Amino acid sequence: MENQNTLSSRAAWTLTLAAAAIMMITVGARLTTGLFVSPINTSTQLGIVTISFAMAVGQFVWGASQPIFGAIADKYGPVKVIVAGGLMLAAGTAITPFVKTEWGLLLALGVLSAAGAGAGSFSILIGATSQRLPAERRAFASGFINAGGSFGQFVFAPLLQAIISSAGWVMAMLTMAVTTLATIPLAWPLRKRPAATMQTPAATPAAATTVAAAPAAMGLGEQVRIALRDPSYLFLHAGFFTCGFHIAFLVTHLPGEVALCNLPAGVSATSLALIGLFNIAGSLTAGMLSSRYRMKSLLALMYASRAAMIVIYLMAPKTAMTFYVFAAALGFTWLATVPPTAGLVGKLFGTRYLSTLFGLTLLSHQIGGFFGAWLGGLAFVRFGNYNWMWYIDIVLALAAALINLPIREAHIPARTATAV
Repeated sequence: MENQNTLSSRAAWTLTLAAAAIMMITVGARLTTGLFVSPINTSTQLGIVTISFAMAVGQFVWGASQPIFGAIADKYGPVKVIVAGGLMLAAGTAITPFVKTEWGLLLALGVLSAAGAGAGSFSILIGATSQRLPAERRAFASGFINAGGSFGQFVFAPLLQAIISSAGWVMAMLTMAVTTLATIPLAWPLRKRPAATMQTPAATPAAATTVAAAPAAMGLGEQVRIALRDPSYLFLHAGFFTCGFHIAFLVTHLPGEVALCNLPAGVSATSLALIGLFNIAGSLTAGMLSSRYRMKSLLALMYASRAAMIVIYLMAPKTAMTFYVFAAALGFTWLATVPPTAGLVGKLFGTRYLSTLFGLTLLSHQIGGFFGAWLGGLAFVRFGNYNWMWYIDIVLALAAALINLPIREAHIPARTATAV
């Protein structure tokens, strides 16, 4: 039986699956926008830099909206936030094909759809489920929800490319707009308020090793001020900045990189799909390993591996197979950084304000995303290629690996993790 403080296995799965399905749609919509750069440019003649800037603003707004929506969800519950976000995402996506000016594109893609996707993304969904699940289920659930986003990228990238090729990019955008409305009924399982005993870090032994966890009487503002004075929390922000830089650069400009290599557009769609497919495994693996190993070590390993992958890519011949292998390898760490990052925030400060505190780390992620998308367009116009962006990627990845090592986190005691 389900009582005030525990969820049955069936209820826990229902909650986790609903959150993962919402994530599949919102992330799938956000991480396939690069497929539309060339069609929008051809249709509007706005130029690659202008379109890249609009998408860069979208990266920032997607991140900036999450701590705001996270705070609202922490106070009023996640359902209202997700419903409002679904309507905004659908509206922004639907009007994009009909705007012809830079300001119109900024409003549609850069503000409306980006904020809508942010209202149904990592901080709200992982925060809501963490507050409603017992401690031993949270790491796996975070990885599973994150894998839902990767599955969305895997499904929507080839599907949208097929619609673009057969019916045009306008029909692809409108199809995506209708699909995003499915997030509204999927929010229903998240309607129940979390039990009070699940909102504190006392449920997990790892949280007891920290001193910043919020007591029941602590307000949101005080908790945020404590977090922003904690070096470990700031180190997480710095590493996540790099993650956002990598992801935004690639989802925006990978189709352009493929075109520079004189390969067909289908190669970029397949590469984006492979990134999503392999990140399903990466996210699930990260979620399970976060219960067994120190999360800061997992993050350092993932960031360092990205630097190595980019070096190998730059040295390899630019064939379709090179892009597929690169996408598969990079995909394993793509958004697999989310479960250990969210987990560390929860260990440092508890789950009571996790939606807000993790949302702030996602803001740093998306500030990096802004620069990744925007500078990629500037580099292409200035140099005719993306070489300097790859070099910056390598340096940032190595820096992120190093800056995660000093994060304050106790060793994980030997135990068997319980899956959802």
